[in-house]
Amino acid sequence: MTKLPSLFLVLTLVSVFVCGFGKRIPILSFDEGYSQLFGDDNLVLHRDGKAVHLSLNERTGSGFVSQDLYLHGYFSASIKLPADYTAGVVVAFYESDPNPDGKLVKMSNGDMFEKNHDEIDFEFLGNIRGKDWRIQTNIYGNGSTSVGREERYNLWFDPADDFHQYTILWTDSQIIFYIDNIPIREFKRTAAMGGDFPSKPMSLYATIWDGSDWATNGGKYRVNYKYAPYVAEFSDLILHGCAVDPIEFSSKKCDTTSQSLELSATITPSQRSKMDSFRRKHMTYSYCYDQTRYKVPPVECVINPREAERLKRFDPVTFGGRRHHGKRHHRGRASRSEADTI
Repeated sequence: MTKLPSLFLVLTLVSVFVCGFGKRIPILSFDEGYSQLFGDDNLVLHRDGKAVHLSLNERTGSGFVSQDLYLHGYFSASIKLPADYTAGVVVAFYESDPNPDGKLVKMSNGDMFEKNHDEIDFEFLGNIRGKDWRIQTNIYGNGSTSVGREERYNLWFDPADDFHQYTILWTDSQIIFYIDNIPIREFKRTAAMGGDFPSKPMSLYATIWDGSDWATNGGKYRVNYKYAPYVAEFSDLILHGCAVDPIEFSSKKCDTTSQSLELSATITPSQRSKMDSFRRKHMTYSYCYDQTRYKVPPVECVINPREAERLKRFDPVTFGGRRHHGKRHHRGRASRSEADTI
C-alpha cells in the first residue's frame, strides 16, 4: 500500500473530563496526533481539524493512524456510525503494532512484530435495514491469533443517531473497554497467559472497510454500494499515554505514566454495577463460554455462573445448553428506560 501524505491544519487544543482520571485530558486536532493511513479523498477533516469523516465507497475505504507509538494509555473517540443499510460494513477503533490491515479502530503493532504482534480492538459490524449495529471487542497478545478473545454486544441506543464515546484503557495489568464512560469489559493480565497479554508499543488506528465476507451473518449479507458512501464520523480524539521511540524503547521511561494509568483503572462499585448491568442485558457472545470452540476455557477466563447461564439460554448450541427446535428469540436494542438503569 502506498503511504499517503499527512494532512496539515491549524491546531486547536480543547479538553474533556474523563471519568476515573479526575482531570481534564486534552483533545487533539487531527494534525497534532494523526496521519492519513489510506483512502485518498475518503478522509475529510471538519471543524478546523477537530472532526474526521471516514468513508467507504466502491473504490476504497479509509483510515488514519496515530503519529506516535504508545506503551499503555487512555485512547478515546466520539463516533457516529453510518445509518440505514450497512450490511458488510466494518468500522474499527483499535490499538495495534503498526499494521495497516484495514480495520477500523484498534491498537496494534503488526508491522514491527509481524509474528508476535499485539492488538486491542473495538469493531462495529453493520447490518441490514431494520437491524441493529453490533459491537465487538477483541484482544491479541504476542501473535496469539489462534485464541480469539472476542465479545459481542448489542447497544441500548442507535449508534447512527448521534455521537457516543468509545474508550480503550490499557495498563500493564489490565485492559478496560468503555462506552460513554461505562465500563463494558475488564480484561486482567494473569501469570498463566505468559506473553499473550499485549505488552509492546502500539499505534492507534481508525478505519472503515468492506467486510462482506464475514461481518454480517457470516457473509450472508454484503455491502450494497447503492447506499454508498458509508460515512463514519469521529471527534473528541484523545491520545493520553506514554509515547515511545520504538528503536530506543525503554519501559522505565513510562513508569510515571503507567502508575497514573493504574490508579485510574480502578473500577468503582458504581461503575461495576453499571458494567454488570450492561453485560447482563447486552452481551450476546463471549469466547470464554463458547463450548464449540473451547472445551476448556482459555486460562485467563473467569467464569461468571450468571453470565454462563444467561448465554446458554440465549444460544444453547454455542454455550453448552440443551439443543432445542423452537425459534430462538434474540433480544434487540434495550428501551430508553432500561438504558437509564445501566
